[in-house]
Amino acid sequence: MTDSRQFLESRVVKRAAIAFALAIAFGLGALLFGGDDNSGDRENSANAASAATEAADVWTCSMHPQIRASEPGSCPICGMDLIPVENESGSGDTGPERIALSENAKIRARIQTTPVKRLHSGAVERRLLGRVDYDETRLRTVTSWIGGRIDRLHIRTTGQRVRRGQVIATLYSPEVFGAHQDLLVAKQQVMKLKGATENARLGAELALNASRDRLRLLGVPAAEIATMENAKRPSEQVRIRSPFSGTVLERLATEGSYVKTGTGLFQIADLSSLWVQLDAYESDLPLLSIGQEVSLRVEALPNSSFSGRVTFVDPVLNQRTRTTRVRIEVKNPEGQLRPNMFAEAVVSSGNGDEEASALVIPESAPLFTGRRSVVYVEVPGAESPTYDARLVKLGPKMGAIYPVIAGLEEGERVVTHGAFTLDADLQIRGGLSMMSATDDSTVGAFDQIVEVSDDAKSKLALVVTSYLALHEALAADDLEAAKASSERLISAAQSVDATKPADFRDAWMPIQRQLVGHGKHLAGTSSLDEARVPFQVLSQQVATILRVFGNPSKETVRLAFCPMALDGQGAEWVQRASEIENPYFGASMHSCGDINGSVEHGTYLPESDEKPAAPRPAPAGGHNH
Repeated sequence: MTDSRQFLESRVVKRAAIAFALAIAFGLGALLFGGDDNSGDRENSANAASAATEAADVWTCSMHPQIRASEPGSCPICGMDLIPVENESGSGDTGPERIALSENAKIRARIQTTPVKRLHSGAVERRLLGRVDYDETRLRTVTSWIGGRIDRLHIRTTGQRVRRGQVIATLYSPEVFGAHQDLLVAKQQVMKLKGATENARLGAELALNASRDRLRLLGVPAAEIATMENAKRPSEQVRIRSPFSGTVLERLATEGSYVKTGTGLFQIADLSSLWVQLDAYESDLPLLSIGQEVSLRVEALPNSSFSGRVTFVDPVLNQRTRTTRVRIEVKNPEGQLRPNMFAEAVVSSGNGDEEASALVIPESAPLFTGRRSVVYVEVPGAESPTYDARLVKLGPKMGAIYPVIAGLEEGERVVTHGAFTLDADLQIRGGLSMMSATDDSTVGAFDQIVEVSDDAKSKLALVVTSYLALHEALAADDLEAAKASSERLISAAQSVDATKPADFRDAWMPIQRQLVGHGKHLAGTSSLDEARVPFQVLSQQVATILRVFGNPSKETVRLAFCPMALDGQGAEWVQRASEIENPYFGASMHSCGDINGSVEHGTYLPESDEKPAAPRPAPAGGHNH
């Protein structure tokens, strides 16, 4: 009795699902492709539908558009009745990578196109921010060549200008006092022995020269030694002179303190030549080269312009800011530039013939799927708006444009607004959607377990919880909540600092790029069908987090799988609930799928080489979903 009752209930549910799917399919067709409220009464509509059914040569499943049959029947995947394929997109030939729309559908989708153009010389400029810094090759430290007590500092404050040879300090030094006393004695001895024998005079001269050498080795200059020879009595003090010219950056000593030989007294810099340290993003690097001329603007000097040359590009990228340091050397003879001023460098894209002839497209045109770049190109001469999905090869981004290396020709029109809508619609129709295919080189490439700090775990927990909120929004058919959750997911992913250790950085950075890129795709969608396409890649990345870093959240999560998702390809996702909440179908097939495992807090998702096998089509009245 119980089995019979379950059988009847399943038949009722199945019929209701079929009716609901047919109603949705009919409603979407009317909405997108020219439905008219004044098209006629119910009788005329029924006659038109009957005529279309009789004329149909191809039959498909409303839930699995890739199914094509020449006669009516049941879907081999879900068992639902097949429906006739109508030419509702527009006239003209279509293929797996082509989509045709009616004029009304084009207006509703807000499709905008832009012609592919050639880049004119000097048309692109990139502005880089930085600050003025000291030229490290012109930094000097004035040291004491002798040990003693500082009796007087002649330079008392930082910022003072110092000339080469200028006295900067006076020291009391018993060592210099003794050497000066020996010098005076040797000088007197030479004077006394002027009339003595040659050997006696030679010995006195050698003693005098030895006294001079001793003072010279203590750092006393030759002119100072000559003055000391004529003194009446030995001096207890010695003057320290600067061997460099420049500006005092730091005073390292104070009056009354004792110093040793080699102790620093002042740090001096020559500011006639300075560096400008810029922060350049990865996309800026192709525009920079050693020796390149760069124009500079300084916020504090709006009416002045400067120029310099690139002398160094740091080979290491900052993992936190995703920038690298670029050094510009600039002359500063008048002293207008000062260290720590904010500066802006204007880098031109170049004036060469190669760049002048490059094809370019706006930054909004391409869709990125891993390593692939896809644009939608308008088909000229078609009877209705028709677009081809085309793989292209792009160069590094330059401002608001991308240079085209291969795949497009000058004059072709590319879609710059509405490309996501076209791609999602192409997938729904069973075409080769570019955004639905993942890049094997970026998904799940790092699968070994990595230990992370508690701070990193808390940041990763925000990523997982933001994704779980996104799943629940899609399962509830709430597009706005899904887009808001996607924004939070992007912010959480960007907040994870993977600067060190190296294994955490190597494991996290590919995941972060996928989460941010496909999260932005989802946040910019305009329909649930379109939003569910990038959700697949986001789910794969969260599964990789659970497998590599463990479950950082404070709750148990489950790995679920639906064999009917993505046009029968099947797809996984992660959810909180212990019962299936299908994000790919929402309310229409909310419980379709299976729970394949759970991951508690702090545990890891086990590796699996095989996805759960999709169940075979169930006999009539016995479908499991």
